[in-house]
Amino acid sequence: MTASLASDPATWHDVECSSYSADLPVWRKLATEYGAPVLDVGCGTGRVAFELATQGHEVVGVDADPALVSAFNGRCRDSGLDAKAYVADARALALGRTFSLAILPMQVAQLLGGSDGRTAMLSAVRRHVEPGGVIAVALADPFESVPPGEARPPLPDVLEIDGWVLSSTPVAIRDEADGVAIDRLRQAVSPAGDLTEELATIAVDACTPATLEDEGRAVGLTPRPARHVPHTRDYVGSTVVLLEVT
Repeated sequence: MTASLASDPATWHDVECSSYSADLPVWRKLATEYGAPVLDVGCGTGRVAFELATQGHEVVGVDADPALVSAFNGRCRDSGLDAKAYVADARALALGRTFSLAILPMQVAQLLGGSDGRTAMLSAVRRHVEPGGVIAVALADPFESVPPGEARPPLPDVLEIDGWVLSSTPVAIRDEADGVAIDRLRQAVSPAGDLTEELATIAVDACTPATLEDEGRAVGLTPRPARHVPHTRDYVGSTVVLLEVT
């Protein structure tokens, strides 16, 4: 490991996302109900895809970040899992094949640049899902869904890699016109004790389940009963909107 670890997108994706598991039962159940192959949109380094592949499902991932796709495929080769990822923009997807189920975990749909971006994504992904299959999209619940007595300052996400200690702490959430901006302080401590830190901002679009269902109807998708992921000590809950290809 070198100082480049502190600027590696795949490393920070692992720090901030890899420990999240509250949604995995929902994705496992949907994969069992609808079968494989599964398309994981915004797959990152493989958190959900590897879970489904371990259960015996064929999974194909797509992500716009080449560094995340490279990490995903490297881990597939090392583990022998039936999964592969491609660099692709979900809003202009063209894989040349179809799937029984497409999933967008962890608020991926809220990172696409608003309604136009989500509509383009739904239209593109729809062309990749077989009739009777569904597109399952996770949307963050409002922060006020956490009972007042349970609200606590967020703990940092921490990961240790070969003597490096990496942490990412949400330090501010700012309202914006079409959503919120989340500021995270990323800190990396080398085995020698040297500290590197930076502030990273993630913009999350506001989108309710009803809005997404309307956007789905506009491109020919049929809403089905949603699923729910409960909030945890460190993560807000989410609603998983199901949109069927008919």
